Amino acid sequence: MEKTNIVTEKDIVGKENPYLPSVAIVTQVIEETPNILSIQLELQDPEEKKSFGFKPGQVGQISVFGSGESTFVINSPSSQPETLQFTVMKVGVNTSAISNLSPGERVGIRAPLGNWFPCEQWEQKDILIIGGGIGLAPLRPLIFYILENRDKYGDLTLLYAAKTPEDRCYKYDLEQWEKSGHINLVQTIDTACHGWDQEVGLCPHVLEQLKPSPEDKVAITCGPPIMIKYTLEVLNKLKFKSDMVYTTLERRMKCGVGKCGRCNIGHKFVCVDGPVFSLEELEEIPEPFI
Repeated sequence: MEKTNIVTEKDIVGKENPYLPSVAIVTQVIEETPNILSIQLELQDPEEKKSFGFKPGQVGQISVFGSGESTFVINSPSSQPETLQFTVMKVGVNTSAISNLSPGERVGIRAPLGNWFPCEQWEQKDILIIGGGIGLAPLRPLIFYILENRDKYGDLTLLYAAKTPEDRCYKYDLEQWEKSGHINLVQTIDTACHGWDQEVGLCPHVLEQLKPSPEDKVAITCGPPIMIKYTLEVLNKLKFKSDMVYTTLERRMKCGVGKCGRCNIGHKFVCVDGPVFSLEELEEIPEPFI
């Protein structure tokens, strides 16, 4: 199948300086879990804000001046590009600096970067989304897109896994999606706890128990590497074809424009060939991609 979601050389060199960030203002900080938060940004320049657009799966490079730059998926709805949301786990210098931001402060942003989920190719198919922990972030704009175009898709199922109920991101979305009736939501945690009345068990095990039919169904997964590894094994066991399974590798992106050469996996450069890949593409790479 011809790819229509790739970043072209024209997209990169067409910009005056792809390394030069725009300035954005923090408008809101949302605590998701004890060590994960989301920040919402708006571009400072009115013309940039007016013309900005992105597609589900694309990323941005966020820089805190004096601390560095890191890659995050834009996880707000693509239909509302005037406000951009990014979700951050505090693990390093730059993510710690981002975690300390307050509304009104300024950051640098280079976006949108990378390719996107080929949603138009999936029309009329059933959609199975499998996320773990903060790995729900890249899948969130995809879910919004499908919900906004609900009549173009078949069944929509989300299997979301977290260590504990408190470790779930976007609890406000999960509650709303569950009530909507437009999505089959299955949630699981690693170990049973008081008050939890949904699934218990690791994501791949729950997926295997659910036994979703692979017929005319696209599966998209993102989460911790170990979860992705065993989820892909279960999908293979369930007879999902490799061209109907997708994941995103944005954590391997570096400069975002494919110039520094540090994002390559085999002959693929994640910054320009990805971060979204089908399993069929990844199986052609002669080295581990997880």
